This record gives sequence, C-alpha cells and structure tokens, in this order.
Amino acid sequence: MDLNGKRLRLLYPDIHGLERGKYLFGKVAESGHAAFCVGVYPLTHDREILMVPNTQFDVGLPDIDVELDRESLRPSWEPETVIGIGDVHYQGGPAVLDPRHALHRAVEAWRSMGLEPQISFELEFYLMEPDGGGGWRPVSLPGHRVYGTGMSVDPTGCVEDMVTTALACGFPVESWSSEYDESAYEVNIRYNDALPAADDAFVFRLLIREIAERNGKLATFLGRPLADRGGSGMHVNFSLRREDGSNAFHDPNDPEGLSMLARQCIAGVLEHHAGMAALMAPHVNAYKRLQPDMLNGYWGNWGHDDRSVSVRVPPARGEGTRLEQRTADAAANPYLVGAAVLHAARFGVEDEMELRPPQPVGEEPDTDVRIPANLDAALKALNGDQRLVEAMGTELVEAFTILKRGEWERYMGANQETDTTEVTDWELRYYLPYH
Repeated sequence: MDLNGKRLRLLYPDIHGLERGKYLFGKVAESGHAAFCVGVYPLTHDREILMVPNTQFDVGLPDIDVELDRESLRPSWEPETVIGIGDVHYQGGPAVLDPRHALHRAVEAWRSMGLEPQISFELEFYLMEPDGGGGWRPVSLPGHRVYGTGMSVDPTGCVEDMVTTALACGFPVESWSSEYDESAYEVNIRYNDALPAADDAFVFRLLIREIAERNGKLATFLGRPLADRGGSGMHVNFSLRREDGSNAFHDPNDPEGLSMLARQCIAGVLEHHAGMAALMAPHVNAYKRLQPDMLNGYWGNWGHDDRSVSVRVPPARGEGTRLEQRTADAAANPYLVGAAVLHAARFGVEDEMELRPPQPVGEEPDTDVRIPANLDAALKALNGDQRLVEAMGTELVEAFTILKRGEWERYMGANQETDTTEVTDWELRYYLPYH
C-alpha cells in the first residue's frame, strides 16, 4: 500500500517484544527510514542500561538504522496514519540483536530445504478496569461463560471495538470469544507465512492495548495477572508448505494422517522443551502460569487433540494439518517464540529423531521433562542448550539473558521465595504497564 501523504508510524521490536518507533512525515515517511540509538537493546523495563556488550557506552551509543519492510504496511487505528515494521541494520548489516532478524534466519533455514513455515499465533488476554485506588481489577461480568459472545461477556462493547478496528486495519481475524475465566478473551488470527504472522501478533497486541485504553480500560497479555484465575497463552500453530502449495505435515496414507516430517518436528520441539522455556516464557510472572494441570504445556509431551500436553495435534487434516505448541506466554516476543519453535522442529528433522507414542489421554504424564521452576532456572536451561543458542544467535541470547537476569534480580530484591506460585505486587507494578 502507499502512504498517500499520511504519516508513517514506523515500529520495530526490542528484545522484550515491546514496540519501539517514531512517527515520520513527508519525504522522511516516504523514505521509510529512521535512525535510533543502539542503547534501546540493553534497556530494562525501568530504563536501566545493563552491560550488554557492544550496545552502550563501550561503543559510544551509536545509531542503528531501521528500514521499513513495505510488505508490512497496513492502515492504522490512528487517523491519517499508516503503520509499518522495519528491519534493523547496524554497521552495514542486519542487527544481530533484532528479534525480527532472528525469525528471518529461522525461516531461511527451512526455505533452504524447500519448505515455507506457516504460523498462526492464538492470543489470550485479560480486560481490566480502574479499581478506584490507582490500580486495576478485572472487569465485572456476572453473566460470563466460556465461549461467550455478545453483551453477556462484553457489555461495554470494548472487545467488539477491538475486533472491528482490527478488521478495518487489515488483520485477518477469524473469531473471538470469552475464555474460561471471567474477563479473559481469545482472538484468533488466520495463519500466514511466519514473518507476517509474527508481525500481525506484534502489532495486534499493540492495537488491543491502545483500543482498551481508548475505552478507559487495560488489556494485559501477562501470563498470569490474577492469582485466582488461569493464565494467558500464545498458542503457536505451525505447519510447513511445499513449493507446490501442499501441506508437508499431511500424509493421507498414514493411519493418523501425519507425515514423517511432522513426527520429526514434534520430536525436535519436545527435545528442546526446557531449553526453549525462557524464550517462550520470558518474564518472572510467566512461571506462575506454567504449573502442572493448568493446560499450558508444562510437561514435554504430545498428543492428538489433547489440551493437557505441550504439543497438541488438532484433528484437522489435509490443508489444516498442523502442530500446536501450547507453552508460550501471551506476553512473549512472537519473533523469538516463532524462531525457537522453528529451529527446534528443524533439529528433529535434521537428526531424523524418532517420536515416542502420544501421551495416554487421562493418565499421568509419561515424561519427567518439564518447564523449569522459574525464570532463573529457565535461563540456565537455555544457555545449556548450545544448539538452540547458536541457531538463535549467541549475541542475541547473551543480551536476552543479561536483560532477564536483571528482571530476576529485581524480583528477588523484592521477594524472597524463588518458587512461589503466588502473583506478587512487584510483578504487577513492573509488568502491567507494558504487557
């Protein structure tokens, strides 16, 4: 699409998955280019600059250059504005700390095998309202029910405003409804090639939060903002398309309709279950959601149409054959989540991994592999998974680890129990304004 004289809201993701950007006008907007300080990458949520190598005073805080990906342009929910996402360049090449670049690399690895990754990110969130004391409480819905629609679950029309606006901005929304817990919702966006799918998730979360604020409310994608309710996930549905357009996960001659490629992908994702956890659940709060028996991908197992496992194989076959990874936190960085899943799946194919039988439905977990107990343990597991670290990029993982250890240290400075499942005031103060 063309700018047609409108301002450009040029965005890019930082390591946390937060949007950074500028409004550009006139010829600058038409150029699709803007400079930013590399010092955005070592920033914590509370704006401390951590000692991430080659990003701050050690190199003089130089510029990074953001170049608009014109395929990402879409109408904005702001008047006379077009929104687009840029690729980050540093010192003449792609910035190694750019999460979008990390997903680019994961996609290219599959393309070199003649396959195009397809992803759909299912996003869940809670809707909050002012509590009268400067904080937030979940919106009150006496008639709430799971899979609710209409006035019973959206009496003020706030969620309807979100979805209507998203459709007007070109998001391929397929459905929305309430979730199991009161004030929780899920919006489903149609699958796409991996990079535009992550772009959709990245911008969609921003739209949801800003439309909520326009309605005097707060939308949060934080994994578990309410101790008395379940959490919010980002289910990653993925498949691989052959050059002829067919779905490489489907095998009509297999009794279960799954190709060997699909089985090897599942095996790879399960093999790196613990190593991926920090990328899938990058906040202290995420581990309050990732507990046994909460239908969230805690155990490293798989099954057919079973929501208690980590990798669920939905019943659709043919074009709809896909795998659903259920661990990721709704507030996670979709670019890093997508890259981690695609790399782990590829490892399973490259190593011709054998897939164990599915988790017996209704029985105790058939594996000891589980999500690490907290963010600190997850960071250790990530850095112990050298193959995943190298695939994601050693510099990126180093920066990610430094930032997330900073969060863990802040949490420990305010709370003494490392493995409590209680949601603390510190988490809500630190994360809610951003996620």
